[in-house]
Amino acid sequence: MLSFKQFFRSSLGRKLVMSMTGLFLCLFLIVHLGGNLTLFSGDEGYNFNIYAHFMTHFLPVEIIGYILYISILIHALYALILTVKNKRSRPVKYAVAPKSGSSWASLNMGLLGSIIFLFLVIHMTNFWGRYKFTEGTYREYRTDLMTDKLISSTVYVPPSPDFEYAVLTEGEVEIVRVKDLYAIVSGSFSLLWYVLLYLVAMVAVAYHMYHGFQSAFQTTGLASRKYTPAIKFIGIWIFAVIIPLAFASMPIVFYIKSLL
Repeated sequence: MLSFKQFFRSSLGRKLVMSMTGLFLCLFLIVHLGGNLTLFSGDEGYNFNIYAHFMTHFLPVEIIGYILYISILIHALYALILTVKNKRSRPVKYAVAPKSGSSWASLNMGLLGSIIFLFLVIHMTNFWGRYKFTEGTYREYRTDLMTDKLISSTVYVPPSPDFEYAVLTEGEVEIVRVKDLYAIVSGSFSLLWYVLLYLVAMVAVAYHMYHGFQSAFQTTGLASRKYTPAIKFIGIWIFAVIIPLAFASMPIVFYIKSLL
């Protein structure tokens, strides 16, 4: 009988770890998309900046964030190990490639994963890294509490380098002063090379999800004849089509706005 350590060093154990971390990352995609869609609120970044501050300063969310980063690294590491082991098990390529019922996505998960991982490193460095570890810019939003309408949005100069966030009221006006991640996002999405990189990454995510979501349920044993059609539908239409398209719409819209 395999020990706990031996099991997770076996091929099946590694696939199980990849599946569990992969499903966790799928949940993150949904939450991340929901927050990012506030970019389209038409409020000069107010809701998006509030969301960004909450996600980076609320301790339980921060802890989940670090679990997410660890999951990404584990998922990528185990994918690399499995890819290397599979190549070593077949060191000589076939003279004629045998016919296979496998999809293109399943045969190129290593390539797709590498593209996504490279994108995540650039993306997190550009957005999360700059937001957390640089002074950046701040905005002041004034909202009429009677009508809940935004009155003004202006650049704010904080009184000290350690300033992060402030909410106060003046009569019937709420004043929110917050770090401006929206400016970083809109600036990045005005760069054609970054927009193209983002779109290539979303294509990779679509193909990766097309195979990976269904495969994860099969590996964990959660798939059955009864639930397979629903799993396949969610994997294809939600994770491989709708979510990548929704993410891709953001750089496209902001790039077009930057040209106008």
